[in-house]
Order: sequence, then structure tokens, then C-alpha cells
Amino acid sequence: MQSVVKWVGTEGMAFMAETGSGHAVVMDGAPEGGGRNLGPRPMEMVLLGTGGCTAYDVVLILKNSGQPITGCEVRLEAERAEKDPKVFTKIHLHFIVRGKGLRAQLVEHAIKRSHDKYCSATAMLQSTAAITHDFEIVED
Repeated sequence: MQSVVKWVGTEGMAFMAETGSGHAVVMDGAPEGGGRNLGPRPMEMVLLGTGGCTAYDVVLILKNSGQPITGCEVRLEAERAEKDPKVFTKIHLHFIVRGKGLRAQLVEHAIKRSHDKYCSATAMLQSTAAITHDFEIVED
């Protein structure tokens, strides 16, 4: 896997990132840190990637289990250390899973499997952060 991150210009703190799969995203810092608020912060991208990684797993596991899933949303809340490096110290993932007749036991199992086996992002982050989760099922 490869990516390129380039500082955009000689002023501010904006960066253009391009993934190995050819997608681009702008990241920027907060104004108080010299940025112009043109894009998400780099650590927000880490949190977003974590949500995407685990949501991908949960959807795939539920589909493979024959569950009629129609939607999956992950709301993440995180706390960071006060001193540098300001690593994540707590991350809570709240899953909102939609479908008709979804079995709560299978949803819980899918989330647990993602966390315990498949999600690379949570596997890395759990060395510094206490990661918790809960879920709700919304009936279609």
C-alpha cells in the first residue's frame, strides 16, 4: 500500500493526500495551529478510517451470515492524551445497523469479530486507546 502526502503551498498547513488507489483528500490544521480549516485534521482522518474499517467488516460479516442489512452507520467519539504525542486514549464506536428482522446476536457477533480479528485500525489503536462499542438496530 502506498500513499503520497504533499504540503500545499508555502503558507498555512494544508496537505493534499493521494492514495495508492488514486483517490485524493485535503487535510488541514485548525487556524490556531496555522491552518485555514480547509479539510479534516489528520487525526480526524485516522478516526474516520477506523470507522470505515470496522463498518466494512460488520456489513460483510452480516451479509455473509444471510442477514438482511440495509444500512450501517458508526458514530465515533474519541479522547486524546493532553501531552504530545496526543494519541487516542479512548474511542467509543456506536453502530446503527438497519435492516428487516436483523438478529441482535448476529449484529453483536459481527461487531466483536471485527474488533477481535479483522479490523486493522482498531488492532493498531487498541495499544493506546480503550476501545468500546455498543449498537442499536433500526427496523426497516
